[in-house]
Amino acid sequence: MQRTRFLGDILSTLFDRSASLRGTNDTRDIYALCHALLSPEGEVSGQKLAATVLARYRALGPDAKTAFFTFLNDALDIDAATLSDLAAQYAKSPTPALYKALSTAAEPKRQELLRRLNQPMGATAELVAMRVDLLRILKANPDLARTDLDFVHLLRSWFNRGFLVLKAINWDTPARILDKIVTYEAVHEIKDWDDLRRRLYPSDRRCFAFFHPAMPDEPLIFVEVALTALVPGSITKLLSEDRLALEAEDAKVAVFYSISNCQAGLAGVSFGNLLIKQVVSELRQSFPKLEKFVTLSPIPGLNGWLASQTGTAENGLAASAILTHSATDADIRAMAARYLLRAKRADGQPLDPVARFHLGNGAEVHDIHAGADISANGRSQSSGAMVNYLYDLARTERNHADFALKSIVAAAKPVQALAALPLTAKPKETQP
Repeated sequence: MQRTRFLGDILSTLFDRSASLRGTNDTRDIYALCHALLSPEGEVSGQKLAATVLARYRALGPDAKTAFFTFLNDALDIDAATLSDLAAQYAKSPTPALYKALSTAAEPKRQELLRRLNQPMGATAELVAMRVDLLRILKANPDLARTDLDFVHLLRSWFNRGFLVLKAINWDTPARILDKIVTYEAVHEIKDWDDLRRRLYPSDRRCFAFFHPAMPDEPLIFVEVALTALVPGSITKLLSEDRLALEAEDAKVAVFYSISNCQAGLAGVSFGNLLIKQVVSELRQSFPKLEKFVTLSPIPGLNGWLASQTGTAENGLAASAILTHSATDADIRAMAARYLLRAKRADGQPLDPVARFHLGNGAEVHDIHAGADISANGRSQSSGAMVNYLYDLARTERNHADFALKSIVAAAKPVQALAALPLTAKPKETQP
């Protein structure tokens, strides 16, 4: 019986694949095919038409792709006049029939087109790749943002938490996925397979990734975790080739030291918050002795902010000293604290993108370290400084609410004190 079911699954898969490939010799252009997919023909031959449209799109050059997105943006937009008329009718008589008509008119046809394009096997990955093209084209064609909003709306639906699968990545994970972990690592470069092994194989190292059933070999986001005895203050030491591995059962701290989004086409679809929460849950079940969950995070906007402070009376001397590599560790830590706690955008949110992410998830600024990342990238973006964000599970909901509603930056008292410390940088004595 099981063999018969297995054979049936194989035949079904092969049938689905062949069905998705038929019809690619249709002579209609891509625009006529899209209209056909939205018509009753699409109800009957949806997979075949969708596969043909996707194949035709793949063959387009840069200018033709821009024209295609312009078609989605303009020809398949909302009919504002019809929508306005239906809204007025519904305001007077909110019947179910009018509600249905109003709802249909309020949705641009391109949303339904994208849904129907997502029928053949592999279509989800192709639509994610299509959005990569759109994001690139959008820079010179800002009006296409209307279409991008519809992509984001649908991708958030297709990639919601109910469809995501959390998997542990280890040395036994298939090589095709390990290759992608190396490629997608965006925070601390993985130099080679030996470097990857040091991050996955020892007992005090863990890695977790979210996958989607429609893209089973493509990680969406992954986090690398170090299990340690103390809160670390140096990524150089944490990733050292010569470090002594800790027995995982003896660890007191779980350190999230690298979080990498993998799919450029899913920009704006947030997975990080869900990933951290689920990984914390997994780790707590596996290692009940863990007491703290922290990050060791970069401060990517620090040097840019320091450059803007060199002419100010309050911060100028220290900022200049840090940028010229002549500052004390005390001033580096103090200026980083001022940046993380005080430097804001016009909307009141912190300037630093990593800070916005973790504070928005309910973490607090826990500690700041000088000389924590001595790599070329670490020196160029933050003069080597790094920060720990603490996920105190008893406070994350309140911290999240305070940050979301009032833009309050939660920070440990020592960090608050650090931001208020007098700076040690003094003007050089003028020569006679």
